[in-house]
Amino acid sequence: MSEEDNTAIVGRWFTEFWGADFRAVLGSVDGRRLQERSNPMNSNTDIVRDLARSTEATPDKLAELHSRLVAAAERDGILDVAYRVIDSPVGLLLVAATERGLVRVAYASEDHDAVLQNLAERISPRVRNAPARLDAVARELDEYFKRRRQRFDVLLDWQLSAGFRAVVLHHLPEIGYGHTASYSTVAQLAGNPTAVRAVGSACATNPLPVVVPCHRVVRADGGMGGYLGGIKAKRTLLTLEAAA
Repeated sequence: MSEEDNTAIVGRWFTEFWGADFRAVLGSVDGRRLQERSNPMNSNTDIVRDLARSTEATPDKLAELHSRLVAAAERDGILDVAYRVIDSPVGLLLVAATERGLVRVAYASEDHDAVLQNLAERISPRVRNAPARLDAVARELDEYFKRRRQRFDVLLDWQLSAGFRAVVLHHLPEIGYGHTASYSTVAQLAGNPTAVRAVGSACATNPLPVVVPCHRVVRADGGMGGYLGGIKAKRTLLTLEAAA
């Protein structure tokens, strides 16, 4: 779908909801700033907030508009990646999903804006803040952090992993809840006992941390080893599982 088609669809939604011409309202908003906000990978919420300055909308109406924009985007096929941000014991987690399943879990230390940009570049520029699409993921993460869930059942989209790294990540769920395995053990599970460094690289670039448990991979001497979410987050997850 072309940019012109997307603009026409958004214009129709806006006119239906507000009873005003979309382009006329845009003309009264700072053009340069709105152009930046209108980039496909930017949040619907940002666009709605800018438009509100010209419409004197109430917070309730803005929330309703946002929900209807997301629903319409799904209906008209211009929502390829949905995301939301979840608070957790290891900080704010950005979770994103495609129609195939959960495709990304990102720590705040990874820079959520950069993560969204990467999703737009590698999967689709049609990335939208659509919390309802991630309800099942949010629920399972909440149950996990409350020690009521030991494995995740949500569907996963593995498209951000490839080659030996993907092989390694697919084996990580074999490390049971509350247990750990060394990098060398995981290399053996993945079919290449000498690829210890490659296992470390796979864990360091895991697009689905927490759900795909790279935090359970430790050094052979018992040391924590590295972790893309930071050592504190890794220790928190291991402690949580050990206490269950």
